[in-house]
This record gives sequence, structure tokens and C-alpha cells, in this order.
Amino acid sequence: MKRRTLDLFLSMGGLALAGLLLVLGLVMTSNANFAKNYVRDQLAQQHISFTTAAKLTAEEKQSACLVAYAGQALTTGKQAECYANDYIGLHTTSVAAGRTYATQGDYVTGLKTQLADVQKASPPDAAKIADLNTQITAGTAARETLFKGETLRGLLLTSFGFSVFGVKGGQVATVAYLLAGLLALLVMAGFGHGLMTSKTKLVVSPERTKGKVTEPELARV
Repeated sequence: MKRRTLDLFLSMGGLALAGLLLVLGLVMTSNANFAKNYVRDQLAQQHISFTTAAKLTAEEKQSACLVAYAGQALTTGKQAECYANDYIGLHTTSVAAGRTYATQGDYVTGLKTQLADVQKASPPDAAKIADLNTQITAGTAARETLFKGETLRGLLLTSFGFSVFGVKGGQVATVAYLLAGLLALLVMAGFGHGLMTSKTKLVVSPERTKGKVTEPELARV
């Protein structure tokens, strides 16, 4: 095979690959921008803002991100993660002594069972019944609060997760652009070398000795 043909063939292959990488980069950039803009627009519609620094409690001030984002509007995935874990997560743990929405339901059910047993007693303990009713009312209200808090926390973390895909897409796009640029440089070098190489030069040239052909050796370039 002629050396010029090989150079041009490899250069064309590299050019095609560089084109594919460029297309991949453009697609991933588009996806990254969509994820970023979508998360920003959806979060902005909620009109959530972080507590100002002056109003942060002692526990809240222990969170670096709550301090960093103090007073800001919640519009990014990282902010959503911070608000979900360090703000909502912090306050939901104090609503029902660390119980979650699911376990709080078991707690209220247990109180109702106790109330039924007390009411069956003869004579019923009026004070105990009143106390259990108060606990059931408070427990039910706490469960509703937990439901709202945990639902919002889950939605915010979903937004954060979606934003992470956007960030990863941007990173893939950057790598694709760099590889496409590198291949483009190699392709130009390949075309240049191919055009400067003699049309008759072979990749391997037979060495003739006394009219006989010996083992081929790589042609010098």
C-alpha cells in the first residue's frame, strides 16, 4: 500500500470520528442546558428563599450551606439539596421526636389502641381518656406536618438529582470537545503528511539483492 493512501485513509477516519465526537458534545451540551434551565425555572416558581443570616437558629448556623445561601432565592440543584437536607431535614426530626411520617402513623395507631382499652375499663379513667385524646390530636397534626415536609424534601432532592444529570452531561460534552479538537489536529497533520509524501512511496518496500527479493522492511518516512 502506498504511504500517501494510508495517510489519507487514516485521516478520513479520524475526521469522521472527530465529527461524531463534536455531535456528541453538542447533544450533551443541549441536554445539560435543558436540565439547568428546567430546574431553575421550576424551583423559581416555588418562591422558596433561605432564612436570612440574622434569623438562623443556633442549629441552623451549624450548616455551612444554610449560612452560605442565607437570604438567597432557591433556584439551583445544590441549593435544593441544602434546603432539603439541612433545613427541612433538620426541622422534621424535631416534629415528632425523630419519627417519620410512616412511623408516626404506627405511633398514633398505638395511642388509639390504648384509648380503646381505657374506654373499655369500668369505670373508665376520664383523665387518661382526655390525655390520650390530646396525644392523638397532636400526633395526627404532627403526622400531617411530616407528610408535607417529607414530600417537599423528596421533590427538592429529585430536582437536585435531575440537576446532577445536567452537570454530568456538561462534563461529557467538555471531554467530547477536547477529544474532537485533538483528533482535528491529528487529522490536519495526517493530511499534511500525506500530501507531502511521494505518490510512489510505499508503506513497505521490497529490498532486492542480486535479483532476489528478501524480507520487506518498513519504508523510511
